[in-house]
Amino acid sequence: MDRETLGSVALMIVAMSLIPLGDTAGKLLATGHGVAPVFVAFSRFAVGALMVAAILRGRVMWRLYGDWRIWLRAALISAGIASILTALRTEDIATVFGAFFIGPIFSYVLSVRLLGEGVNRAQTVCLALGFCGVLLVVRPGLGMTPGLAFAVLAGLFYGAFLTASRWLSAMAPPRQLMLSQVVLGMVLLAPWGLTQVPQATPAVAGLTLLSGLASAAANLLLVVAYRRTGAAVLAPFVYFQLVSAMVLGMAVFGTFPDRPALMGLAVLVLAGVGSVLARRASPRPPGSPTTMPRASAPSGTSRPGAP
Repeated sequence: MDRETLGSVALMIVAMSLIPLGDTAGKLLATGHGVAPVFVAFSRFAVGALMVAAILRGRVMWRLYGDWRIWLRAALISAGIASILTALRTEDIATVFGAFFIGPIFSYVLSVRLLGEGVNRAQTVCLALGFCGVLLVVRPGLGMTPGLAFAVLAGLFYGAFLTASRWLSAMAPPRQLMLSQVVLGMVLLAPWGLTQVPQATPAVAGLTLLSGLASAAANLLLVVAYRRTGAAVLAPFVYFQLVSAMVLGMAVFGTFPDRPALMGLAVLVLAGVGSVLARRASPRPPGSPTTMPRASAPSGTSRPGAP
């Protein structure tokens, strides 16, 4: 592995650590300071919009903002971020991340059905195995809670967002698409977020800033990493989010997934890496876009492109 690839892998690992860090700050805001999840989501998009706009130095492709498809894409990621922050209010962060990983599975199904992407048998098997991992985490009908239902809903929104991102990938450069999602996400969430503004304290301000900056920085690092090195090399490191989430859950909240959830997380990682290897082994048509992880969700990826 050459030096540039090692540098990209390092950027990827940092980005995959920053995503759960931003969500940890969001969970602390909701559980420790009574801040509404919708305000956390709104503020995250607002911080992301300021950060990306500063990097682009006023260079904006205004034509994008008149296209309903760009608004739909922003609405999907906005709903996904609001849902996952709602889930984090009551659930362990690593378990929420595990349930959220239904997103890439849903995206694969949508991409095949709506975008006409080819079916890779080995990848399909791996994604089916990943779905089994999600079921171990969520346990519908047994250990499933309203919080985990919101985590699954967040994953479904995110999966649809990933498919929309593939659909619209040729419309504009990645940074312009990122700017559009954070600006429009902020606009879409403003009617609810601005009615839930918390009392300003140093702790609330600091955690709000940390939540937004960590998520936005993760997305920007992903853009840099994917520009330097192909997704075939970097995609397996998306699952480092699960490791980071478990470490942060133990360090900050003193929580750890139970045995079935831990087994599900392990299955998810194995299935995810297997899916990447299957995709790498399968020839891709020229110009075929590659899905990025949620980084998403700035202020939001894996989860890809999320704030």
